[in-house]
Amino acid sequence: MSVLPLVFTSGWASGINAYAVVLLLGLFGATGLSDDVPQTLQSPPVLIVAGVLFLCEAVADKIPYVDSVWDSVHTVVRPAAGAWVGALLAGRSGSLPDVAAGLIGGSTALASHTVKAGTRMAVNTSPEPFSNVVLSLAEDLGVGGVVAFAMFHPEAAAVIAAVLLAGGLLLLVFLVSRIRRFLRRRARRREERRTAIRTP
Repeated sequence: MSVLPLVFTSGWASGINAYAVVLLLGLFGATGLSDDVPQTLQSPPVLIVAGVLFLCEAVADKIPYVDSVWDSVHTVVRPAAGAWVGALLAGRSGSLPDVAAGLIGGSTALASHTVKAGTRMAVNTSPEPFSNVVLSLAEDLGVGGVVAFAMFHPEAAAVIAAVLLAGGLLLLVFLVSRIRRFLRRRARRREERRTAIRTP
């Protein structure tokens, strides 16, 4: 069976929460629920590091503006994780070249990360913090649900991930103007503060 659907789904999920993907896949392999998980992801050090970083992300992701800073730092981390997991999965199955799997996992992770980061910037334009918490919980549950589903029904999970990715990209197109207005307002406020400090 081709590993491509699982690579695509894990790439999509890595763009949203790479640590949750590594942790979930590792736990599925370590507990014997799946034979498709590479040994590297099941090792205790990888599971511990992924678990700690998942908890850090769970907190940072729910705080307005901190989530956007966290996302900007993870612009490199999430696609790299998607590529790494994709290559490991391909190496385990042998049905897809490692480089191709890495490219698919990494590019899918980059696309879903762009959706996540852009959506968070739009959400941060609202003054209340509750939307951040709700969105973060929805992302964590979505990633967990889709990755778990992918372990048993990879093709169906890949279709769900593709629909969510396409919907997210479409939503991002509509949010671009709101994000631009927010960035302009923020730049104006910074300039006003600088002017106020310089003025005696």
